[in-house]
Amino acid sequence: MSDNRYDVIIIGTGAGGGTLAYRLAPSGKRILLLERGDYVPREKENWDSHAVVAESRYHIKEAWRDKDGREFHAGAHYNVGGNTKFYGAALIRMRKEDFGQVRHHGGISPAWPIRYEDLERYYTEAEQLYQVHGLRGSDPTEPPASAPYLHPPISHEPRIQAIFDGFTRQGYRPFPIPIGLMLDEQNPGRSRCIRCDTCDGFPCLVQAKADTQVICVDPALEHPNVTLVTNAFVSRLETSPSGREVTTVHVERNGIPETYSGNVVVVSCGAINSAALLLRSANDQHPRGLANGSDVVGRHYMCHLNTMFLAMSRHPNPTRLNKTLGLNDFYFPTEEWEYPMGHISLMGGVDGNVLRAGAPRLVPGMTLEVMAKHAVPFWMTSEDLPDPRNRVTVDGDGGIRLAYASNNDEAHRRLAAKLKSLLKHIECEEHHLIPLQAYVPGRIPLAGVAHQNGTVRFGTDPRTSALDVNCRAHDVDNLYVVDASFFPSSSAVNPALTIMANALRVGDHLRERLG
Repeated sequence: MSDNRYDVIIIGTGAGGGTLAYRLAPSGKRILLLERGDYVPREKENWDSHAVVAESRYHIKEAWRDKDGREFHAGAHYNVGGNTKFYGAALIRMRKEDFGQVRHHGGISPAWPIRYEDLERYYTEAEQLYQVHGLRGSDPTEPPASAPYLHPPISHEPRIQAIFDGFTRQGYRPFPIPIGLMLDEQNPGRSRCIRCDTCDGFPCLVQAKADTQVICVDPALEHPNVTLVTNAFVSRLETSPSGREVTTVHVERNGIPETYSGNVVVVSCGAINSAALLLRSANDQHPRGLANGSDVVGRHYMCHLNTMFLAMSRHPNPTRLNKTLGLNDFYFPTEEWEYPMGHISLMGGVDGNVLRAGAPRLVPGMTLEVMAKHAVPFWMTSEDLPDPRNRVTVDGDGGIRLAYASNNDEAHRRLAAKLKSLLKHIECEEHHLIPLQAYVPGRIPLAGVAHQNGTVRFGTDPRTSALDVNCRAHDVDNLYVVDASFFPSSSAVNPALTIMANALRVGDHLRERLG
């Protein structure tokens, strides 16, 4: 066999590609992982908020363009483990209802071509693989599960416990957020996780966050049949004359062109870059882009309606790990409003450097450092709906262009109003609920792509979807996509766990296909 010929080539090592490699590694099949970046260096700056937030030390350096051609720099990362190296490790199942058609104020969220029950055992396996801490039955909206969490919920520190109790006194049902950390609170001396305040948005210097590099890629590489090539930008995919199979993967590595071939090629570059790769791979058989006979590749881009809020209080917040609380009481329609609003949780801690990057208006009498010591950071997510006009395209030079206009905004506005009304009863000032994010004041902007999904949707009809139910391209027999591109709708929870569970599911399909 040629050194450059593999049974499976996986492009991307994030939540989808890395998890798939882990699943396939024991098969003995020859597997190649192509990663555009390299390992995130282990260095003091991993935990330095000035380096990570103010300097964007680990962000991609290339510029993308918006629909009007204006350049922006996305908050994305090219490295082994993908964006999971920097995620907050909130690993939440989509609700059972999210797999069906859901009526929103802004329109209809379409049904998935698979049921929740088809993914449930893979959700359970992914939770166990990624060492998720949680408590079954505590979230009133959670779907049925076949097994308990293997790890107990992470405890609330006193200030967060007070907020939890305040929500409970008002008749709401907060719950411990499911989170993937290697934390042993019963044996802190032996725990890999030290419960630091630089987790959400930071790479973990002690490798205690359950990211894909630590959990899946490195263990997969212990198998002699698995190879990782870093700093490998995949420029395009070449097909056979019939267009029915990918024959060659074209790579640029440190400025030098390389080619690889595989019996199966799996794209998992993130919803934006996966769509861009397929579009760049247009040829005579696929003039609109590879696997794009339906003309949906790049379309229906979703990223959630996300807002970060700082709730200011007279009480200091010395919490190190804020991200232990969630609230889903407004996830489904309520008696007050007939439509879903979304999900509320806490996010990682803030300091003066984070506040400077977000540039909030000052609270009278408080410096940024004092504000940070009194702030409780909240995260709100509402579902955005698939719109074919929200899309990824590529310019003539292959550069990425991203067009996006938010929708379902009334749900998000009402969710913000609900949060404000709750906080004034737990000694957080309603008029001091400050929008914050690390780009410009207000809601997460176009550059905030952490929850990107939906650009290569799966379905049963080749006229309206690019992939079948196994995430194989309708038009190309040996091409698969396993990042969040395949989502036909976004729900209102972090997509990471669903990506991981689906990668395990597709892995089982590929093991059967490969024999």
